[in-house]
Amino acid sequence: MSFPFTILLPLVFLILSPYFVSLTHSKVARLGISPTTRPTETVLEKTETSDLKFFYYDQILDHFSFTPESYQTFQQRYAVDSKHWAGANASAPILAFLGEEAWLEVDLHDVGFFQDNGPRLKALCVYIEHRYYGMSMPFGSAKEALKNATTLGYLNAAQALADYAAILVHVKEKYSAKHSPIIVVGASYGGMLAAWFRLKYPHIALGALASSAPLLYFEDTRPKYGYYHVITNVFKETSERCYKTIRKSWREIDRVAAKSNGLLILSKKFRTCAPLSRSFDIKDFLDSIYAESVQFNRNPGDWVATLCNAIDNPPNRKNYVLDRIFAGIVAYIGNQSCYDTGLFIQPSNDVIAWSWQSCSEIMMPIGHDKHDTMFQTAPFNMTSAIDNCKSSYGVSPRPHWVTTYFGIQDVKLILRRFGSNIIFSNGLADPYSVGGVLEDVSDSIVAIKTLKGTHSQDLSTRRKDDPEWLVMQREKEIKIIESWISTYQKDLRGLNMS
Repeated sequence: MSFPFTILLPLVFLILSPYFVSLTHSKVARLGISPTTRPTETVLEKTETSDLKFFYYDQILDHFSFTPESYQTFQQRYAVDSKHWAGANASAPILAFLGEEAWLEVDLHDVGFFQDNGPRLKALCVYIEHRYYGMSMPFGSAKEALKNATTLGYLNAAQALADYAAILVHVKEKYSAKHSPIIVVGASYGGMLAAWFRLKYPHIALGALASSAPLLYFEDTRPKYGYYHVITNVFKETSERCYKTIRKSWREIDRVAAKSNGLLILSKKFRTCAPLSRSFDIKDFLDSIYAESVQFNRNPGDWVATLCNAIDNPPNRKNYVLDRIFAGIVAYIGNQSCYDTGLFIQPSNDVIAWSWQSCSEIMMPIGHDKHDTMFQTAPFNMTSAIDNCKSSYGVSPRPHWVTTYFGIQDVKLILRRFGSNIIFSNGLADPYSVGGVLEDVSDSIVAIKTLKGTHSQDLSTRRKDDPEWLVMQREKEIKIIESWISTYQKDLRGLNMS
């Protein structure tokens, strides 16, 4: 998977103001299918697939109430590729990608799974943009939609799922595809949405592929070992020396910062674009780099190895800990005149929208626990997180709502009794995999995991140099989907003959 977009991963809590965002630590790791710290090619308006057609659907603002305000509509964007579709008469399937916290173009560029497998399945490929992201903005503009809790209140997973249901029903009507089975696919947060969609709308979706979906990473179902435990292990396995250097660096940053001119020294040492006002900002910047390098570590190149090689063998051959750490930054991001640690930045619309979601219902208790030995211990503090959200929006988060609404406290029992046709795919080198479903639940709810896989790597575009385990993972997924479609079409023929 190539990475053209800057989806924010840094572990920050966004304190909103009308124009700027001050970043303070809260350990809420941004989901997403692309990195942000590492510079990448940006593709906003153009796509590489000329067969795509873009549409706008008049979407209702509130699917769950009948007040006059709820009947407001907004333009929700989606795209369709019908080039390889065998057509409604053949009851050929529909592959639907449920967008996550990003522009539609991110999915079109990053998710090669559809381009690679659409022809094999003879499928109609549909990509739907998530409300409040990209160009799918209620209230006429992003400025209005994102301005406060009153307008942001319509941004949540339940509304997003209802949006997808309405659009998919519309697509089936538009293409006269009444009997075409729908397979929903999602990555990261979108992977959670895909699994939840199958559970909430089984009459619309025949099955779901949920890639890197950490739907167990909530207060009621949080994993014993978390996000940073995986990051620590990956670095330690890559280079023991690199791991030890990073571990030492936090105390060294604190030691230098305590000097009378310590922040100025750190600013010069790390070549920051603006003078540091606190040591936290450089720590948070480094934290983000280490997390991102593991989460998105894949071909071409090995990002963690590149970073560690520079830390272990700095170009200037200096042994000072912070010189080595800076060499890692340069190797990872590239040699720049200065490095923006994000002390004060003007937030993108996607950042503002995700900040709201992580402050309302998608509140994941991610922190630096005592066994995350590469980092200074700083466990997630729910009380502080709630207070920060109240301060930002004037509303309290509902950290137990996701597990209540989607019923995942005892995921094996619940899915075994009420679910079917879901693939949970995870790479165990992805820090978010600790919150994924990693064991088969039933014959039709299966977990496919790979030891070396990273975040949503299975949905990336096929490459000639893909490792065999990745080729086999994708093949297993598509064969399961083919079996769902085959069984459905046999049932359909049986009904038509009776």
